[in-house]
Order: sequence, then C-alpha cells, then structure tokens
Amino acid sequence: MRGGVGEENEKLWSFTKKASHIQLDSLPEVPLLVDVPCLSAQLDDSILNIVKDHIFKHGTVASRPPVQIEELIEKPGGIIVRWCKVDDDFTAQDYRLQFRKCTSNHFEDVYVGSETEFIVLHIDPNVDYQFRVCARGDGRQEWSPWSVPQIGHSTLVPHEWTAGFEGYSLSSRRNIALRNDSESSGVLYSRAPTYFCGQTLTFRSTSVSDSPENKVFLCNDRASYFDKFRPDISDCNNDDDDNNCSAVFVNGKEMTNQLPAVTSGSTVTFDIEAVTLGTSNNNEGGHFKLRVTISSNNREVVFDWLLDQSCGSLYFGCSFFYPGWKVLVF
Repeated sequence: MRGGVGEENEKLWSFTKKASHIQLDSLPEVPLLVDVPCLSAQLDDSILNIVKDHIFKHGTVASRPPVQIEELIEKPGGIIVRWCKVDDDFTAQDYRLQFRKCTSNHFEDVYVGSETEFIVLHIDPNVDYQFRVCARGDGRQEWSPWSVPQIGHSTLVPHEWTAGFEGYSLSSRRNIALRNDSESSGVLYSRAPTYFCGQTLTFRSTSVSDSPENKVFLCNDRASYFDKFRPDISDCNNDDDDNNCSAVFVNGKEMTNQLPAVTSGSTVTFDIEAVTLGTSNNNEGGHFKLRVTISSNNREVVFDWLLDQSCGSLYFGCSFFYPGWKVLVF
C-alpha cells in the first residue's frame, strides 16, 4: 500500500470481498494429454495466412496423426497390434511401434518396419499396457506425430515349457527352450495344457542344427507322445539339399503333403477348430473330430484329427535329439 490509508483501505476491502466470493470449482477442467489428439484455433484470415507462411517454411500442419492403432488382440503372453493409415495423402515408408506398462513413465521401441501388424511378446497377464505408433514419410528422415495411445491387456496365461527337464535349458519366462545335450530323453512338454481351440499356437526356431527327426507337436495327454494322439511336424533333412522338407504326422501316420524344411527364423503355426464338437453329431465311431491347420513358410496342411474323447485344452511339446535347437513358443 502506498500513501494514505483512507482510500487505499477501501480498495483493499473491496478486493478482499470479491476474492472471498470466487468459486474455485468454476475454473475449467484441465484434460489429460491423451484426450487431446489435436489442437484447433479460430484466427482472422489475415493472421492465418501469416502463420501458415511461417509454418510451411519448416513443415506441415495436419489435423491428426497420419496413422492410428485400429486393433489390439490378446494372445497368451502377448498382444497383436494392428494399425492403419488415416491420411490418404501420406505415403508411409516405415512404421514405428512403442509400448509401455501403464505404471511406467517411458515408452520403448518394439518394432520398426514396413508391416502394419506386430505381435508384442513378454506381456504379463492382466496388466494394462499402452501402445502408440508413428510413421516416416517416403524419402524422409523425421517421424510423424504419435498416434493417440491405446490401452490393451491379455487375460490369457502365457505358454511355458516345463522346467527341470534334463537336456534342456529355458529362458527366464520359460517360453524359449534350448537343447543343450544329447544324453537324456529328447522330449519336452508344456508346463500345462494352455492351448485352446480357436487360438493360434506358434513355434519359432531361433537356432537349428543339422540333425534329423526333430519335432514340434500338440497332444491331449503328456504321456501320449509315444502312443498315438498327436499331430506333429518333423524336420526330415534329405541328402539332397534341394529336397529338404518337413513331414506332417497325424496319430503317428505320415501324411502325403509336406511343408518346407525348418530353418533358423522359421515359424510353424497350429490352428485348431472343433468340428461339431459338443453337439449330438460330434461322435464318429467313438471319436471326436478337430480340424487342424499346420502352416509354415506360406504353405499349409489341413486335416481332421480324431480323438477318443473330447478335450478342452491341449499340451504342446518338442522333441530335439541333438544340441543346438532353440525354439520360442507363443
């Protein structure tokens, strides 16, 4: 306060009175960043032209990012992320996908490439994750703005190999098995029957060795590998390298159709659906029918698998008799 106290006291009293009647809840709410995918402003045409001239010297203006996440699909121990372009005028050369746990402050790169789909592994069940994607224009170095983050999670239990089997060592998450000696039995099973009809089970070979009779398979009982109830794919290297192939067996009987040989980086997928399972017509001669599709290197074999009894879930396994084979399951 400056000068005398009479008039200034009156001003101070008036100011204090007004301040005491301000309602704090009348202030506008500040939104979260994820709720504001873009900013907009109303400008006079003359000002707008000046602003546009300055901006276009350094870049471009878009109403939204050129790509966005369109689908998140849960997998055992993973999430399939699919994205798409939403700006037809934008020509994408590469995409960049990042993710993080919702409790984390930092995103990490998980994929950079030209595909518009990627499966993110090492996902803990029933934990929320955020995903975002951006793109790089054709011939450019800089990345576009990020898409609005999308939240996804998986409720499915991860596939795991059984720990403690002699001859195999496992990764920390028990989804990678390495055959490290040939002295013990070569058969390794899943920890539990975690494969259900309607899902896709994938084996990816990350390391191989030159040895025949290596198999990956599904079975309805861990004790049935040497019995009969299993569809499997067996790598059978012939003397002629041009004729290397993978044979397909159903209940121990080799099928006519074959798949390409398994090499490092190859994937083999099993897809199974019930055929009239659970209806009055599901029994053919005391058997239950499942339709199995085994795919590898853009080729597939489809057949009907007959079981003596219905099963809600299946075990998976592998049989490597020589060291050097490493396989990831998801």
